[in-house]
Amino acid sequence: MDIVESIKSVLSPPHRAGYPFIGGGIAVAVLGLLIWHPLAWLGLAFAVFCLYFFRDPDRILPPRANVFVAPADGLVVSIEQAVPPPELGFETAPLTRVAIFLSVLDVHVNRAPIAGVVEKIAYHPGLFLNAAEDKASDDNERNSLLMRLENGARIAVVQIAGLIARRILCEVREGQTLASGERFGIIRFGSRTDLYLPPGATPLVAVGQRMIGGETVIAELPASTAPAPVEPDEDDTPVDPPSDAP
Repeated sequence: MDIVESIKSVLSPPHRAGYPFIGGGIAVAVLGLLIWHPLAWLGLAFAVFCLYFFRDPDRILPPRANVFVAPADGLVVSIEQAVPPPELGFETAPLTRVAIFLSVLDVHVNRAPIAGVVEKIAYHPGLFLNAAEDKASDDNERNSLLMRLENGARIAVVQIAGLIARRILCEVREGQTLASGERFGIIRFGSRTDLYLPPGATPLVAVGQRMIGGETVIAELPASTAPAPVEPDEDDTPVDPPSDAP
């Protein structure tokens, strides 16, 4: 990514989930100008930070239909065999899980790793441990999506709250069709996103590698089982899901 693209990423418009925080910072800054100038600087700094944190840049998908793209920006912290969240109720055998840790400096918008239909959305309350730890997948508050691919295979994408994150937003509904790389939610202020791959998928990333959500190829399916492209439904509009954390 060249310097121009880096600047565009930083200056990209914010996700709408950030509007209340950005507006709150601006309001505090205005109030500070009236009663106490240091407060104005604090409010302005908070608003600028939120503009950066909630940035939502466009991404360019790889021109291949048989690959999974990273569902989030961040650092791969583990690649291992694990059983998907039990609340999804679709698989009791271990699958390959790729865990991506998002720091407060990463883009926090979550994206569909591949085209498919959202079969189930399940919210599970839990703790707010450091999302980089392995036990965060089991113990932390999470929101899980079960997706069915065109070839019938199923995958799971899990949004996990972290030490600072206290709000998981899922902006799709069950039965909705997602295109590869399409936005489906966001986690506020530090988190983790786990991707459970179907049998036969080959991971193409390594622990310690940095992901770009919607662009980095994270795994691939055998050519014989590659799903066909799926276009998003034109009438689908985000709704407030029951998976929002309280």
